[in-house]
Amino acid sequence: METAISVKDVTKIYKLYDKPIDRLKESLHPFHKEYHKDFYALSALSFTVEKGQTVGIIGTNGSGKSTILKIITGVLSPTTGTVEVKGKISALLELGAGFNMDYTGIENIYMNGSMMGFSRKEMDAKLEEILDFADIGDFVYQPVKTYSSGMFVRLAFALAINVEPEILIVDEALSVGDVFFQAKCYRRMEEIRKSGTTILMVTHDMGSILKYCDKVVLLNKGNFVAEGTAAHMVDLYKKILANQLDLLEEELHSDKWKAEGRVNDITAKPKGTPGSGAYAGLMKEKMTVNPNRTEYGDGRAEIYDMGLFDGRGNLTNLLLKGEQFTIRERIRFHAPIQAPIFTYTIKDKKGTDLTGTNTMYEGTDIKPVKRGDEYEVSFTQRMTLQGGEYLLSMSCTGFEQGEHVVYHRLYDILNLTVISNKNTVGVYDMESVVEAVRTEAKGQA
Repeated sequence: METAISVKDVTKIYKLYDKPIDRLKESLHPFHKEYHKDFYALSALSFTVEKGQTVGIIGTNGSGKSTILKIITGVLSPTTGTVEVKGKISALLELGAGFNMDYTGIENIYMNGSMMGFSRKEMDAKLEEILDFADIGDFVYQPVKTYSSGMFVRLAFALAINVEPEILIVDEALSVGDVFFQAKCYRRMEEIRKSGTTILMVTHDMGSILKYCDKVVLLNKGNFVAEGTAAHMVDLYKKILANQLDLLEEELHSDKWKAEGRVNDITAKPKGTPGSGAYAGLMKEKMTVNPNRTEYGDGRAEIYDMGLFDGRGNLTNLLLKGEQFTIRERIRFHAPIQAPIFTYTIKDKKGTDLTGTNTMYEGTDIKPVKRGDEYEVSFTQRMTLQGGEYLLSMSCTGFEQGEHVVYHRLYDILNLTVISNKNTVGVYDMESVVEAVRTEAKGQA
């Protein structure tokens, strides 16, 4: 296949000074003493994007995702390395890039079109389509400094996506604007993707990565980690988010990953981290646990460990919609209890209970316990909640003389992120099976 973008050994170094005066001292020092520290925003990064591919770049904040997009588009120059681009680029980077705030919307459209190599006549032909897509009315005749952030991104995206680019580069700009405009943008992206346009995108929306990307490049702290299919890279990304760097390195160097994707040997494994088994020690040490949770109870039981497992058995706070997952909790008892009940509840960010269950509802046979006993309880189910952020609570309770007793309850102990490439209306998916049969009108041409 023909290569549209080639990134070869690109490094970007910034000089960091403790004090502003240090920059002047360094420039004037007779023996060229250095007063700065080198910060590697990117380190020897290499990857290619083939013509017609949709490629995603993912990684945590500070991984260098936006930096490499700016280098590809020419906004920044690399310290070392080369970038080759074959094709006309239309880029939607951070809000406001390429716009003159004192110009009107119309003037910015023509100015940006000229910068992309289009004549005024060519832009005249595209103007109506751009304005229809942006749908900001008469504001297009006002200076863009008067726009709201929503109007600004509507115009910027309408311009970027309606100039028939050979290569479309999109940063997180789609996170701005209402849900209806975002849906409109993604429909248009799908149209141009099917028409053969090369798309390079950076986003934290793993649902979009899974839905649109033919290939994904994973970065971590400026370093290339791996590239491969969207599902595989999202799986590795989840390990980085959960700080499971030992498991990440283990997977990167397994025969499976070497066969299915390109990997790097520079995984940032902390010094002194033992190559222990996958779930040695406490589960919660590999989870993102809420340090400010609310907890209470009479102390006769203690939920001392908890974890979330995805469909592949990985400990993670990120789950894919539709996959089977397990909530596991470990409870230690400090006093005899005749009939303990183990529970979990999932709430939205507003605190609304969405779902949950307990061992009493499920009819689980729980034996009486004495001091020093422990229980490990697993709840396994399929994730049907919509993509989004949720909170998990759990407790150990019971009934004594007809009264409800709380032995230990942990509110909002874990966050739970659901990644989805198909959200329906409401809180959860009814998993409808759709059948639509069309009957053509008779006698119509």
